[in-house]
Amino acid sequence: MIGPDESIEIINARFGVHPRHRTLHAKGNWCSGTFTPSVAARELSSARHLQLEPVPVLARLSNGGGDPTVPDYAPDVRGLAVSFELPDGTRTDLVAQSAPRFFSPTPDDFLAFVRANTGASAALKVPLYLATHPKALTSLPANLLAVRPVASYATSRYFTVHAYRWVAADGSARFTRCTWIPEAGEQRIGPRDAKSRGRDYLREELRERLQSGVVRFRLEAQIAGEGDDPDDPTSHWPDDRERVDVGTLELAAISPDPEADGGIFVFDPTRVTEGIELTADPVLLFRAKAYSASVERRAR
Repeated sequence: MIGPDESIEIINARFGVHPRHRTLHAKGNWCSGTFTPSVAARELSSARHLQLEPVPVLARLSNGGGDPTVPDYAPDVRGLAVSFELPDGTRTDLVAQSAPRFFSPTPDDFLAFVRANTGASAALKVPLYLATHPKALTSLPANLLAVRPVASYATSRYFTVHAYRWVAADGSARFTRCTWIPEAGEQRIGPRDAKSRGRDYLREELRERLQSGVVRFRLEAQIAGEGDDPDDPTSHWPDDRERVDVGTLELAAISPDPEADGGIFVFDPTRVTEGIELTADPVLLFRAKAYSASVERRAR
C-alpha cells in the first residue's frame, strides 16, 4: 500500500512542487458566512451544527488541481470545502467536489490514475487505465461533464462523494451522502467563452457577486437504502433514494486568507463531531493521513 508521503510525491510529479500551497486544490478563494440547518436535519443527526440555530462557517471555493497558477478557464474539477464553527469553538468539516462520481475504491487505485495521467505518455496510459478499471470507465461521462468550465463557483453542484453515518438523538442511524445545490442554478459555459473571461475570472466573478448579495447553497442529504454500500466511494446509490433538505449555506463575503502570513488551515473530511460518524471507506480514512503529510511539507 502506498504511504502518505509517497502519495504526495506522486501528485507533485503530476502538478509540480509549489511551496506553501496545497497538494491539490491549490488555487482557492476564501469566504465567510453561515449555515442554517432545517428541522429535518435535527431529526437525522444530533450534531451541534444541525440543531436549528445558525452557525458561522469558513468556506473555500477552489480549482481541483495542484498548480496554483492554472487559469480558471482550464478544464478542472471545482471544490467547495466548508468548516462549521460549533458552539464550543471546535470545528467539523464537509469537503465536496463538482465531479459527482468518485472512480477509485482505494487510495492506491486513485494514485495509479494520477501516475497514468502524468507526463508525455498520458495520452496512451490513461486509456489503458480506463480499460482495466471498469468503475472509472463507467464514471467517465458524468465526470467529464463536471470538468467543463463553470460560469461561476456559485453555479455548480458539489458532491461530498464519501458517505457518513448520521446518528439522531434517539439513537437511530442512517448512512448519508450530501450535495450542495446552488440557489443560482447550474450553468456551464464553453471553453472559448471561459477563456475570453480571463485567467482569474472565477475569482473576480465571485467577488463581484458577493458585493451585491449572498451566495446560497442548499444542502441535500441522500439516505442510503437497503443494499447500498456506504464504505465504497465508487458505489452509486440509486437516484430514487430518499433525499432530505438539511439546511442552507449563505456565503456573505470574501474572507481574509488565514494562510496569508504563513498559517495553515486544513479542511479535513474526517473531522466529525458527535452525531456524525465515519464509515470504513478506505479513501476517506486515507485522506487525513495524506493531509498531514501535505501540511508537514507546507510548514517547512
